[in-house]
Amino acid sequence: MSDWLEVGSKAPVFTLVSDSGKKMKLSDFKGQPVVLYFYPKDDTPGCTKEACAFRDASKQIKDLGAIVLGASPDDEMSHAKFRDKFSLNFPLLADPDHSVAEAYGAWREKNMYGKKSMGVQRSTYVIDADGKIAKVWKKVSVDGHDTAVLEALREIACKG
Repeated sequence: MSDWLEVGSKAPVFTLVSDSGKKMKLSDFKGQPVVLYFYPKDDTPGCTKEACAFRDASKQIKDLGAIVLGASPDDEMSHAKFRDKFSLNFPLLADPDHSVAEAYGAWREKNMYGKKSMGVQRSTYVIDADGKIAKVWKKVSVDGHDTAVLEALREIACKG
């Protein structure tokens, strides 16, 4: 279990397979802000609500020059079904060995009804155009999170 990345640190590079079966690298988006969010599982209530909120905010996010990338341990076939079922309009990245979640500190010990296990902590990173962490949410509450992300992107746009 790694520590959380903090604002100002360099975002760890990665290459993961997306819901369309293509390999995507963080460096593919160099020069633009990236919203990288980690979520536990495709097609579960909280994860669906979060993904649909990002879907619905996508025009505003794109207008700010940013892209959203969702990542979970599910495989690309599960991601493709989730994308199609909810008309998601951004890439979902398969992190089956949770190596990227670990690099960002999102792979944590969780305690559910007294049972401890390892899993993805719902979290979001905004990575600026220079590849540095600009904003971190370590324990995301889904309600209103898309609005908070938009505010952070607007702050970055104002600085840039």
